[in-house]
Amino acid sequence: MKDLTFQSALSLAAAIRSKQVSSLEVIDAHLVQIERANGALNAVVHVMAENARNEARAADQAIARGDALGPFHGVPMSVKDAWEVAGVPSTGGTLGRAGYLPQRDATVIARMRAAGAIPIAMTNLPEMSFAFESDNLVHGRSENPYAIGRTPGGSGGGGGAAIAAGMSPIEIGADLGGSIRLPSHFSGIAGIRPTSGRVPLTGYFPPCIGWTRPLTAAGPMARYVDDLIASLPVVSGSDWIDPYVVDMPLGKPEQIAITGMRVAMHTHNGILPARADVADTVKSAAKQLSDAGAIVDEVKPTGIEGTFEIFLGMSTSDGGDGLRALLAMAGTKHISPLIEGFLALANEHKPAGFLHQMLAQADMCRSAMLGFFRNYDLILCPVNAFPAMEHGATGQNFPAFSYTMAFNLTGWPGAVVRCGTSQEGLPIAVQAVAHPWREDVALVAVRYLETALGGYQRPAAAASA
Repeated sequence: MKDLTFQSALSLAAAIRSKQVSSLEVIDAHLVQIERANGALNAVVHVMAENARNEARAADQAIARGDALGPFHGVPMSVKDAWEVAGVPSTGGTLGRAGYLPQRDATVIARMRAAGAIPIAMTNLPEMSFAFESDNLVHGRSENPYAIGRTPGGSGGGGGAAIAAGMSPIEIGADLGGSIRLPSHFSGIAGIRPTSGRVPLTGYFPPCIGWTRPLTAAGPMARYVDDLIASLPVVSGSDWIDPYVVDMPLGKPEQIAITGMRVAMHTHNGILPARADVADTVKSAAKQLSDAGAIVDEVKPTGIEGTFEIFLGMSTSDGGDGLRALLAMAGTKHISPLIEGFLALANEHKPAGFLHQMLAQADMCRSAMLGFFRNYDLILCPVNAFPAMEHGATGQNFPAFSYTMAFNLTGWPGAVVRCGTSQEGLPIAVQAVAHPWREDVALVAVRYLETALGGYQRPAAAASA
């Protein structure tokens, strides 16, 4: 089997089950690819080579015995350095946790392991997962595999870059303001932020509590949409620890048709218009859906133009005290420039009751957007106003991230897939947002667009192991 490091997770699992290739061969190929590609990208920050090889040998022995196998049996996965993995450094990108070793796996990691996946490497992120660039004082800065000098995004930027460059086929991310969808867009892969409350966040650092929890969701990132569809059921459902998780049934994408789907498309959310090539890519995707029988209107959701100010107000309402407390809890005394920038932005202490005011405005905005969505099945829009930005540019272009923040505020599921290429040769993805708990609708849309418009394309600089 050729090109092991650029296969889908599902195709690798099928080849391992049928003994076309061993799990150990697959793991070794990915370890070689990490050694080959990571020097330029700094996407992987810790390699679990010995453990991964041992687990691969056990996976091959299970096949020889005829044991029941999970959907990802013997397949490597990378792990964002915010999820806890037993006995493996889990830093959260902050100096105070540089030597921290968790005693047990985060829920989503345990579930992927139970499905047969083998953790192979930890990937980079911003400090405390609190920025749109993956750069920190523990592990340094990650590069975009399509253009050195540009960011792969954040907070899951290391994972996005690693997957795009063939170092891993799949990873579970977490998304408070775009941390799954933005790296998928910047690095040309696929990802889904499920409905808030679909997947437990137990074992994530910093812990998602208070106002951040209803806005945060965990979900998979991969090169191919079918891997998202296969892994979402694996990680979903209550773990009886995370109090926000609801055991809602997952719809079956194979039961959803594009024909007759009602789609609302926009390229200007009333906050910042998408750059011309980004807008053209969204319009091209809308045309593909229309040609397949969807009913497409060019219209933006009612109230979406207020989401950025509400999101910003909520996140800065305490003057940064909450983030400072988390840093102190971690034992961090020296913080990264990205965190310094956020604390400078949040440094004004708001009057008592301000957060309540923001939460009330958020509820009114959700209601207005939900009323709009009653007449549509899908919202199609940019992931960001721009393709991958140069390092340091994200803070200067903060409103560009409103295209993801809006749907953190509503808690709705949003899937992304590459549908075009920028004028600089960078990936451009589109975002498909569905009704609450209807990930199946969003996934069907992006799977169709993946086929129609090409989806993932290997970076020119990424050699294959």
